[in-house]
Amino acid sequence: MNPVTRRVHVRVPATSANLGSGFDTVGLALDYHDELTFTLSDDPADTDAHVNIEGEGAQTLPRDETHLVVSTFRRACRTFGLGRFGFTLEAHNRIPQARGMGSSAEAIVAGIAAAAAFAQEGELNRSAIFDLAATIEGHPDNVAPAVFGGLTVSWDFSTAEGVGSVPIPGGEPLHGGFHTVNYPVDPAITAAVFVPDYELSTEKARQALPATLPYRDAVYNVSRVGLLPAAMNPRALAAATTASDTASSDTADGDAAVSVSAASSALAATANTLLYTATQDKLHQPYRAALMEPSWNLIERFRSHGYAAAVSGAGPCVLVLHYGDAREAIDAIAAEDLASGHWRVLHLPIDTTGVTVERG
Repeated sequence: MNPVTRRVHVRVPATSANLGSGFDTVGLALDYHDELTFTLSDDPADTDAHVNIEGEGAQTLPRDETHLVVSTFRRACRTFGLGRFGFTLEAHNRIPQARGMGSSAEAIVAGIAAAAAFAQEGELNRSAIFDLAATIEGHPDNVAPAVFGGLTVSWDFSTAEGVGSVPIPGGEPLHGGFHTVNYPVDPAITAAVFVPDYELSTEKARQALPATLPYRDAVYNVSRVGLLPAAMNPRALAAATTASDTASSDTADGDAAVSVSAASSALAATANTLLYTATQDKLHQPYRAALMEPSWNLIERFRSHGYAAAVSGAGPCVLVLHYGDAREAIDAIAAEDLASGHWRVLHLPIDTTGVTVERG
């Protein structure tokens, strides 16, 4: 099968996994993107990949077939029925490498989405991209938000050997493998990501985890992770009560304005309390703290001020979630760290779109 276009531009968001309590299951897409352009070679005899990199990783990432985007793209092309062909990859990278912002998930999703766009016209089949990306990555927590945007909760549905799917009465069969659910995020929630000047490999972070955990710690995290969808969309949680109060109230215009203002303040307070609680964790962060002492100290400082701070993915980036504008207050808490020159901060909205492609 021949490519349907000669050029594909791919845009993939950074992601933050875990969000404290949701270890290996929860992910969040951030409005901070890598952009990659694939252009087919005009020479039929040229079947090589020619890689140019600007930005993050320009001095360290390979420029041949071992580049993760390229190797993933080749694999996905075979999956989608495309033959081998030469191309130039122009990568404009903004996502930091080995910092816990989903750079490997971005590379995998970019390669698969590009192959899908070369193989077929129309909208991307995001479910197919997610399935292949999660299989290649080995876990779905970062690739899910990179594909779908927003807040995602993912899992690996295991079936008995030889069983491809499980019948669901009155519904579609649930196949084995990775699945995800995409939750809405209130646009008033923003993320501050503190990026340090040191790296931490995911493999090393995983080696720090214990083989067993106390039962009470598992229960602790289950109770917190169950709050995350509500914490990330507090307006929906308050909608029924607000509607009821509005319908039953009989106040003057001035009193109504005060009431709306009070309700808005109450919503913000509730949202930030939920975010703080939902990001509590006893499963992984305490065991990794020694590997990223500056990050852990920053997290504890934010949490001592009531902010929902957590390690972003396996670290060492620090994620701070907040409902409403708190940029100045957040920067003030981290002023000493930012002044040291070892940290920078990204104040980001939540990405609700996920991967996008443009052909031609």
